[in-house]
Amino acid sequence: QVQLVESGGGLVQAGGSLRLSCVASGSIFSINTMGWYRQAPGKQRELVAVITSGGRTNYVDSVKGRFTISRDNGKNTVYLQMDSLKTEDTAVYYCNANGRRYYNDYSRDYWGQGTKVTVSS
Repeated sequence: QVQLVESGGGLVQAGGSLRLSCVASGSIFSINTMGWYRQAPGKQRELVAVITSGGRTNYVDSVKGRFTISRDNGKNTVYLQMDSLKTEDTAVYYCNANGRRYYNDYSRDYWGQGTKVTVSS
């Protein structure tokens, strides 16, 4: 199996910064995209940012210019640098990885347990 473990969440004041990290471990042959999703109370989970193995990135409009996603392929790790945080960024942030466990495996999604980010006014 593949396990994803997030870290870096916490409480921060509006305008502050946080850096989330997510490490993938276990039986990994290859990882295609890695990304971050978030779910605020009473809302659906939404994509925040995604990065391909080649480094191409995509962001939801609400975080463009404030958040930066990056990854270290050698460490199977993805990061989310969050700057200029707003109260509306408060949510549980989930790491996602799409990959294969062995050569002829199907690509499938794996999820972390989530890390809570709270932005106070």
